[in-house]
Amino acid sequence: MADESILNKINSPSDLDQLSADELNTLSDEIRNEIVSVVSQNGGHLASNLGVVELTIALLTVFNTPKDRIVWDVGHQSYAYKILTGRREKIKTIRTEKGLSGFPKRNESEYDAFDTGHSSTSVSAAFGIACAGEINNDKHFTIAVIGDGALSGGLALEGLNCAGRSKENLIVILNDNKMSISKNVGSMARHLTNIRIRPSYLDAKNKVHSRLDKLPLIGKCLSRIISGMKNWIRLNFFGHQKTMFEQLGFTYYGPLDGHDIHQLQTALKAAKRSRGPVFLHICTTKGKGYEFAEKNPKDFHGISAFDIETGEPKSSSKGYSDVFGEFMCEHAVTDKKLCAITAAMSMGTGLSTFAKKYKSRFYDVGIAEEHAVTFASGLAAANATPVFAVYSTFLQRSYDQILHDAALQHLHVVLAIDRAGIVGEDGETHQGIFDVAFMNTIPNATMYAPSSFKELNDMLYTAVYKSDDIVAVRYPRGGELYLPKDYDYNGEEYIFYGKKSADTLIVTYGRMFSYVCLSAQKLKEQGIEVCILKLNKIKPIALDSVRKSLRYSYCYFFEEAIKYGGVGESFGFMLYQNGFKGKYILTAIENYVQQAKVDSALQSLGLDTHTMTEKILKDRNRSENSGGK
Repeated sequence: MADESILNKINSPSDLDQLSADELNTLSDEIRNEIVSVVSQNGGHLASNLGVVELTIALLTVFNTPKDRIVWDVGHQSYAYKILTGRREKIKTIRTEKGLSGFPKRNESEYDAFDTGHSSTSVSAAFGIACAGEINNDKHFTIAVIGDGALSGGLALEGLNCAGRSKENLIVILNDNKMSISKNVGSMARHLTNIRIRPSYLDAKNKVHSRLDKLPLIGKCLSRIISGMKNWIRLNFFGHQKTMFEQLGFTYYGPLDGHDIHQLQTALKAAKRSRGPVFLHICTTKGKGYEFAEKNPKDFHGISAFDIETGEPKSSSKGYSDVFGEFMCEHAVTDKKLCAITAAMSMGTGLSTFAKKYKSRFYDVGIAEEHAVTFASGLAAANATPVFAVYSTFLQRSYDQILHDAALQHLHVVLAIDRAGIVGEDGETHQGIFDVAFMNTIPNATMYAPSSFKELNDMLYTAVYKSDDIVAVRYPRGGELYLPKDYDYNGEEYIFYGKKSADTLIVTYGRMFSYVCLSAQKLKEQGIEVCILKLNKIKPIALDSVRKSLRYSYCYFFEEAIKYGGVGESFGFMLYQNGFKGKYILTAIENYVQQAKVDSALQSLGLDTHTMTEKILKDRNRSENSGGK
């Protein structure tokens, strides 16, 4: 029996032109089934992708991609786009090592106009692309697709403010899936939009304004008068005031049904025929087509592998985020000044229960990490105790606020840095490897790195109740790893563990301690005894820990963070500054880290147990054979 799947016949966007309206709707269902199937196996972003299937089809049938360029904000909703732009055969590899990225990548396809991964960048990037087109006399269209959540980011508003003042043919599409802004602007607005997107209306409008502009002396004045009259009539007879986007300079169409392909196509064609920047507001259902995702879109925003029939994750275990959330709830009972802040990541950071129990002290500021830090600084200045829970990769956006608004004023702000280190399949834009280096540059800042749930609880307590100024506690995604039975933590800033009389010292912190301990066991089997220095407080480094390390002949530092500006560099500098005569070898991350499972990524970086062991064995053998120490 022949395969009757429409999706199997689509190899490029041009193939969509041959399909009827009914076939396009059937194709939408097939794409959703494909996305659910793939994400159930690989994990990824499900609900957001299910919500933009019809929009993706409409965009690819109206615009001439890749010459017309589409910039997807964040880009985690680009799965359908990848499927329809020649990557359907590879879609099963998405978010796997050497497979398709879960985000747009320029080096992956000519259809990907701009690399994205963090939110709120699309308008600025697309506006830049549109302006470059003007410079190069390229008359193709540029489209930015942004969600209502991303619109809360300050960068998005800066981009809109700049683009709206221009005359560029930039089209901004707001995908409003009710996750952030959801106010219905009314049925009359819908009716007016249906009139305004008709080609006949646009033709007449453009012809009138074009002819008036050519009239000497009074033409442009008449054109402005007519535009003013339209606005007056709309306000006084229809009660429809200008939207914010119109006030910024955009021609506004919407709201529209984001799951009606024909309506979307009509609106997009109208946007192409309009002059200057256009803002198209569509309403979609996040998770559409998959019942579990529709009912719980937040749960299915970013999800690990799951069972399609039940919607349940295939594996779940307690993680550092859960322990952090429990700590916050436990201490909020008696500490009425304790506040929790998140930037649209309450579930991911473990704050869901806190949000329900302590509503008056829970602040979800939306995708606005810069605002979150300055807001936290304001809370601290007024004698509250703010804890900002944030993924390492997103904290990068707040560097100036940490430096200027928190640290400079010696304000007690606690940063709970989640997803520190390698996070795996989300790839370069999401690996939490830069926070240590930039926090190292902040005067007055203190930073802790736990290796267990017990340590996380203790370090959070120290950060909240025994510290001044800005304090960060960084911890990885997932749960606890191996710890030796005889290892004990009692709140020390550092711990020497193992045979202190050995001539080899391994220094590390955080999750790496588990790998180092296993490596030490393997080295012992090979006849090499080592001592381990575990740094619990990684900024500032305790000078006493450095001085106690001077006696060793070999010092190896393994760090799951960027090398330049990291703890390993600082520790090595302090060693030699204090007269170290031995050999210091630093293994840390030197570049962006591609998508892969965490263990595989760590192996490629030389940060897994086997590679650590081999490195030390080879180095020791090489030194002994050359007559070294």
